[in-house]
Amino acid sequence: MEFTQEQNLFINEFVKKLRNGNAAIFSGAGLSVAAGFVNWKQLLKDIAIELELDIDKELDLISLAQYHVNTKRSKSQLNKKILEEFIEDVEPTENHRILSRLPINTFWTTNYDTLLEDTLKNFNKIVDVKHEVKQLSNTRHKRDAVVYKMHGDVDHSSDAIITKDQYEKYYITHGPFITALSGDLITKTFLFIGFSFTDPNLDYILSRIRVNFGEDNNNHHYCFLRKIKFGEKGCESKADFEYQTRKQVLMIDDLKRFSVNAILVEEYQDITTILSKIETRYKRNSIFISGSAEEYGEWGRLRAMKLIHKLSAKLIAKNYRVVNGFGWGIGSAVINGALEQIYSNPKKYSEDQLVMKPFPQFATGEKDLPELWQDYRTKMISLTGISIYCFGNKFDKKGKYIINADGVKAEFEIALKQGCMPIPLGSTGYISNVLWKIVMDKFEDIYGKNKEIEEEIKVLEKEQNAEKVIQSVVRIIDKVNQN
Repeated sequence: MEFTQEQNLFINEFVKKLRNGNAAIFSGAGLSVAAGFVNWKQLLKDIAIELELDIDKELDLISLAQYHVNTKRSKSQLNKKILEEFIEDVEPTENHRILSRLPINTFWTTNYDTLLEDTLKNFNKIVDVKHEVKQLSNTRHKRDAVVYKMHGDVDHSSDAIITKDQYEKYYITHGPFITALSGDLITKTFLFIGFSFTDPNLDYILSRIRVNFGEDNNNHHYCFLRKIKFGEKGCESKADFEYQTRKQVLMIDDLKRFSVNAILVEEYQDITTILSKIETRYKRNSIFISGSAEEYGEWGRLRAMKLIHKLSAKLIAKNYRVVNGFGWGIGSAVINGALEQIYSNPKKYSEDQLVMKPFPQFATGEKDLPELWQDYRTKMISLTGISIYCFGNKFDKKGKYIINADGVKAEFEIALKQGCMPIPLGSTGYISNVLWKIVMDKFEDIYGKNKEIEEEIKVLEKEQNAEKVIQSVVRIIDKVNQN
């Protein structure tokens, strides 16, 4: 998929918000429908039949739900429908998984199902779920994400917001939710996904924010909308297609009143492609430095330490994040270089730019040490989008001979599998030189046809000047992040 200019601008902007910790998600029924759950029309189809109405002709589904309650004098059947339809065990979509992997700590949803919070938990995140007012004043310890379910939860279907009467009273019964969402909309950049913007509660909140703060002072938000297609339902004729297209244009223009910018896609699967690109761009701001050394070959220990120290410092200065497993003979130089740069200007740089993940030294549970190391490497590298390899040697089991480090090779293989772009410093020798040759052999598979990057990687085969090596590495990283 080739991204439009509008999509590229959105990707760049949302990645910035992710890095600043200011990104949030608002998910609607469309996100869950893709996983197999019903939409509102499907949920209320049987209800419409009971009322002798045609669900395909109904646009005001909130009123439809209210008609049913008025007729039955009870909401119990609606509660039962919610429980039946949203209790199913379905697999999360790739969109759920991507959103759960990203560093987003604020999620709002009008959905009743538990798919969003379950997926977050599957990625080992501590989730604080809020589906009733009294929960808002309690904060779960060490939470990674908050999921606000403003219309209720399937496990508490009797409290679910679904009828017109409930919507009309929402500002009284759920006022604190309105306050909380208003605050998030003012301070964070939201991406609305799977949302149709027909919910009166959100319309109420967005309207109040616009009136109180003015259009120029609002935070900018984004939403995905699929382009109207000729021939699809409701657009079979040219006249209908033109009518629906015009209506969509007017809707997009109206959303701008609330500082919501529509990102148009040709097909729904394009949303997954865009989210995947956002994840890739975000991860490429984090750079894994892999290596180990008992000896340093032609570089010698002093020059090798200066190379790694200066490289680490330069990456911090470029506002990248450095991730390191504290490799033997390498880790200290990575730490020292990064911290020296961070403390040189603590207002500009942050300790969060240095992530150290020392390896476990012995097994204490059911897994043996090699298996622990493999799991540890996989999780550590999953945080990053670019990996640098230097030196890579160790003593053999008898402690007599220097051999190539198989751990560094394993990290290289994991990185390739995860789509992490490799930069081996071939001139440092040992396994790094072997990895350099592999990268050159598979260059187009890894980097595509990019002559500029290819020439910079060629420099790394033999270059012994630390400054020139660092310059080439930085240019490669910058070019990778431009793609």
